Amino acid sequence: MKGPATELIHAGEADRGIAVPLTTPIYETTTFVFETAQEVVDYNEGRSSKYLYSRYTNPTVVSVEKKLAALDRAEAALTFSSGQGATTTILIAHMKAGDEIVCSAAIYGGTLHLLQDVLGRFGITPRFVSLEQLADPDRVFTDRTRIVWFESPINPTLRCVDIRRVAGACRARGVLSIIDNTFASPINQQPLALGIDLAMQSATKYLNGHSDVTGGVVTGSAALVAPVEKVRRMVGTVMDPHPAYALGRGLKTLPLRVARHNANAQTVAEFLAKDRRVSQVYYPGLPSHPDHETAKRQMSGFGGMVCFDLDGKYDRAERLYNRLNIVKRAASLGGVESLISMPVLTSQWGHTDDQLREAGVTRGMLRLSVGLEDAADLIADLDQALG
Repeated sequence: MKGPATELIHAGEADRGIAVPLTTPIYETTTFVFETAQEVVDYNEGRSSKYLYSRYTNPTVVSVEKKLAALDRAEAALTFSSGQGATTTILIAHMKAGDEIVCSAAIYGGTLHLLQDVLGRFGITPRFVSLEQLADPDRVFTDRTRIVWFESPINPTLRCVDIRRVAGACRARGVLSIIDNTFASPINQQPLALGIDLAMQSATKYLNGHSDVTGGVVTGSAALVAPVEKVRRMVGTVMDPHPAYALGRGLKTLPLRVARHNANAQTVAEFLAKDRRVSQVYYPGLPSHPDHETAKRQMSGFGGMVCFDLDGKYDRAERLYNRLNIVKRAASLGGVESLISMPVLTSQWGHTDDQLREAGVTRGMLRLSVGLEDAADLIADLDQALG
């Protein structure tokens, strides 16, 4: 008879093939068992579908990656511990010292600081260009340009870039095109079908949709994703199985959630656009939006994000921000609950006046992530907060 310590470690750990789950379970294990040395050799030489170590691959993580690849009509997908982890790993995999990355000046603040304050120290040169320059992408390349990185719709102004045009110009020059598709989600926008090489998203936002998972995703061709997977193993930015399980569960309702986000945001944007207390509303679904026609060509829905400005006045924005009741004051987006933030306090915190101007951001701007509540209640809350 075995001792109690031995029994507690090994009893009940066999016969895993008896139960066949409907959903992929959480494989919360760091390592996987082999029966023979030859099985390990087969794994190392690519002849086995077994798993070795969860920093490399894990069944729960692989399950959600297959869903994400199917969603983006991609050959391959990888998940990461965060959106920033995804961005960093992608750039390390596809850039080297001496390369240049052309990036939209109107970009998520975390991306800007990663390029400017971190990767720049390793010999990678970021060059930030205006939306007007990006509209004519042939003019932004140099002989050192390796990657063009941009968002559409852009955080927080929701300006839209002609994705097909940027992708075509990059292909013609042998430059890698990468889009941050977080704000749109693959339900509203399919960038790979428009010619983009790699699509990155923060899985923290719409993909999970419940404000309880931090993660990142990249999708694309197997050839372009493979070097990213190799770097992910080395730097350890892989997603843990537990949040991967929650992400996979959230993805199953993504089409239903996005449809409601789209409808609610359109209703809220139309209300704000008619209100004289609001100086400017940024929403691609409004005909007044400068990129409305571009958005119509490349998006099947206009998303759940609405940005609006109160005459550029910080004090007015602060007063509305503090008075809201249903809409919660929080920095993220894409969840079932409506959230509001002031970009100068979050994504553009620490930016100079010049950087704010290049990003099209004012100190009186508010970014609203419209949730799944009743639209009438959201409008009533905004109405009373506007005073």
